[in-house]
Amino acid sequence: MATDCIPQVTFKFHPKANPVVAAFDVTHASSDGGAVLLKAIDAHFGLTQRLAACLQDPRQPGKVQHQVLELLRQRVFGLACGYADCNDAARLADDAIHKLLLERDPLTGPALASQPTLSRFENAVGPRELIAMGHVLADTVIGHHRRRLKGRAARITIDLDPTDDPTNGQQEITLFNGHLDRWCYLPVVATVTFNDEPEQYAVGAVLRPGNAPASRGAVGLLRRLFQKLRAAFPGASLRVRLDGGFAGPRMFDFLEAQGVEYVVAMASNARLEKRVRRLMGKARMRSKATGRTEHLYGETRYAAKKWSRKRRVIMKAEVVRHPGRAPKNNPRFVVTNLPDAPQAVYEFYCQRGDVENRLKELHQGLEMDRTSCSRFLANQFRVLLTVAAYILFQELRRRARGTACADAQVTTLRERLLKLAVWVERTVRRIVLHLPVTFPWLRTWRQIARAVGATP
Repeated sequence: MATDCIPQVTFKFHPKANPVVAAFDVTHASSDGGAVLLKAIDAHFGLTQRLAACLQDPRQPGKVQHQVLELLRQRVFGLACGYADCNDAARLADDAIHKLLLERDPLTGPALASQPTLSRFENAVGPRELIAMGHVLADTVIGHHRRRLKGRAARITIDLDPTDDPTNGQQEITLFNGHLDRWCYLPVVATVTFNDEPEQYAVGAVLRPGNAPASRGAVGLLRRLFQKLRAAFPGASLRVRLDGGFAGPRMFDFLEAQGVEYVVAMASNARLEKRVRRLMGKARMRSKATGRTEHLYGETRYAAKKWSRKRRVIMKAEVVRHPGRAPKNNPRFVVTNLPDAPQAVYEFYCQRGDVENRLKELHQGLEMDRTSCSRFLANQFRVLLTVAAYILFQELRRRARGTACADAQVTTLRERLLKLAVWVERTVRRIVLHLPVTFPWLRTWRQIARAVGATP
């Protein structure tokens, strides 16, 4: 790697070819030139400014070099550009684009905050501030889509999904999970879907101990979302879609008391398997006749011992066939209060599988599981910052409709649109970003730039 003492390196690919010199001598340049797209979205949302307003600053004003808003933006935009650790701050301290994202002069502005400053910032956040930030994230997303849809939505679907966050240090409340066979946190992520749109928009995430049951914290999170969604979309019906870990009498009673529709998976047991036996027999006969995987749907009324009453249970009798293997019975059950046909209800439940893609983006694209602080609250703060960065990416993807990036995930969006070489120049009246003429995604980038407010 070139240093101040070694400003260039030389390659000789062939003895007779001219040497290729790589000189590290371009000042005021960056490899994250496309991040201005996210800056434009954040300016439209006011997201980082609203999040920073939730945080108190106990420092002495005369000694403050980096304001809370600047520290928060440094972490959010750093996460978005692929720099998940505070240690990366040393590498980005004088990056022209990252200074511009913090609204500092990209050429002469002061350097960004160091790793120790960012670590102190993360560890200074308290529980009330985290609760306020959680409200801001949900309010920002819901408010944005209320304006986009003009307050009209026929149905809003809420999905909650737990995900594992392996830990390898001395973090607070990291506990052993017997099912996963490791020490971890177990955060739950909430998303909302408007009408039949394909995107599931993240609205919050709660970090929990590694041995927490799936339903822990779910009722409180859902109650807050119900209040916010009903205020923003008074005419919309709310529908909750959950996996089997949330199935329990308290959850069912709560959802019914709230007057919402629900579809909740349920684990099999001896009584339910007895009731699906006849349907399973028909599925086996059909599978034997066709030689393919077959499934049939039915329903029953069922109440576990601790339930307050009987509820509708959709039964899926499936016989799975793979080449070279014996047929396998695969009964599935879903508890619901929807009046639709059994197959329609189950197919609607299966649509929640796309939540896994959202979780993959949060983990693999934005490293939500980089919860390496010793304090639990600091790790919750990191999770909320990751969700904030993801909200910006989701809006970037929505603005990319009709382009080659319309269905791209976070890592692809970053590689195509953000990781863009740029040389920054400042004149008396403006700041000019010099970008490559032969950039392969130039047309897409320009289209998205106009969509987020840029003018020709």
